Amino acid sequence: MITKNLQNAINSQINAELWSAYLYLAMSLDAERKALKGISNWFWVQWLEEQDHARIFQKYLNDRDAQVILEPIKGVPTEWNTPIQMFKETLKHEQEVTAMINNIVKLAREQGDNETLSRLQWFIDEQIEEEANARDMIATLELLADSGSGIYMFDRELAERKYQKATPLLEK
Repeated sequence: MITKNLQNAINSQINAELWSAYLYLAMSLDAERKALKGISNWFWVQWLEEQDHARIFQKYLNDRDAQVILEPIKGVPTEWNTPIQMFKETLKHEQEVTAMINNIVKLAREQGDNETLSRLQWFIDEQIEEEANARDMIATLELLADSGSGIYMFDRELAERKYQKATPLLEK
């Protein structure tokens, strides 16, 4: 059985993942409103992925006979001045999520909960990818800053991104 402290930490993470989804939905809608359909698509896929992350944790708690407790989702910003501002906020946010997951890892290690450590490994790897993707977007946008048509091509490229269900949700 999972300890109450670990259950509480994972419940906090579930709610953080749902807030992340809400943030990326807001970014998607803001980009769409500004006719940046590709950037909107990129954040739409992020929105879907964050919901998957919350679901993985929800299923994990249920599998461990622990209760999922959903809290109200706090509001998120709804407008950004530039795409680079969106991606810089994305990187900062993903770094905060990484810190939260690392704290759960630390707690699971202290409590000797190998089952939770096993599940968290996927999230550790996922966070490396999330931060790298945000950094890549920022670097690309910085390179394109002086190019009038560059943002157009970048936006078109991001329109090609496709959603893929998170691997742990494909199990069983």
